[in-house]
Amino acid sequence: MNRKLYWLLAAILLVFIHRAEAQQPTKVYRIGALTNLPPTAPDALRLWGAFREEFRERGWVENQNFVIEYRWAEGQVERFPSLATELLGQKVDLIVAVTNPGAHAAKKATSSVPIVMVYVANPVEDGLIASLARPGGNLTGVTFVVSPEIVGKYLELFKEAVPKVSRVAVLLPQSTQPIFLREAEAAAKVLAIKLQPIKVQSSDELDGTFARMSTGHANGLLVLPQPFTFANAKRITDLAAERRLPAIYGFTESVEAGGLMAYEANAADMFRRAADYVDKILKGAKPADLPVEQPTKFELIINLKAAKEMGLTIPPNVLARADKVIK
Repeated sequence: MNRKLYWLLAAILLVFIHRAEAQQPTKVYRIGALTNLPPTAPDALRLWGAFREEFRERGWVENQNFVIEYRWAEGQVERFPSLATELLGQKVDLIVAVTNPGAHAAKKATSSVPIVMVYVANPVEDGLIASLARPGGNLTGVTFVVSPEIVGKYLELFKEAVPKVSRVAVLLPQSTQPIFLREAEAAAKVLAIKLQPIKVQSSDELDGTFARMSTGHANGLLVLPQPFTFANAKRITDLAAERRLPAIYGFTESVEAGGLMAYEANAADMFRRAADYVDKILKGAKPADLPVEQPTKFELIINLKAAKEMGLTIPPNVLARADKVIK
């Protein structure tokens, strides 16, 4: 009898414990999104959609155990610091910072809240992290710039798409590492291309910069993926179009703005990788212990409308390799 009573009491106790555990509220993590475009913009919708899809595959349910607080600068990079402060005021558990200005603003705003950067160029040279392998501090994530050898791929694709190109101007913002130019020179030698390196420090210099290209008889342009070229993508693309100067860019945005072609890291894949970082950190990993990743998937984008306006015919074998063609 005593034994039966004991098991009955134990069963009742287990029921109460189970009910108590079931009634415990699930923690809802707040993820801050510090970005340039509003989440409803077509490009942003696609990229954040990739982020949320990857996050869901890791067992997260939006509005049940996580929410995303969006703040966007709408092209006004000077707004990033105040937007980062707003997110911290919302008691976010983590910030996903898009582009270099966003990552810098988040880093300056907090040294304790974890930051996952995405779509960031040269994070070591730009002072965001100590190294790719050991980022240190509270920031890690994904960079879209790979090793300098990528420059050779740019020129190879450019020469295939525009066989007549023989003298290529290379836009060199102040942040460009010298090794990128050395790699470009090595690749140009193999491809029988003469390079015209042109340094530029501010957007006010762009008109004069393109005038120098004309003086130097450049018949092609290489625009490396750098924070400066991203921030001035539309202006650079417009100036190249005005001079009917074919160019290869490091950003899809440049091609969508009227540029000829681009070869870039797959942006959606980078956002999916960012979701993996967020998952690991919210489950206990420290940003300082997570090496910064470089992209492994790339896309070739070609603008046939721009080619027609420049009087160019893109070879069929190049078009067949394109991941996206704008007509």
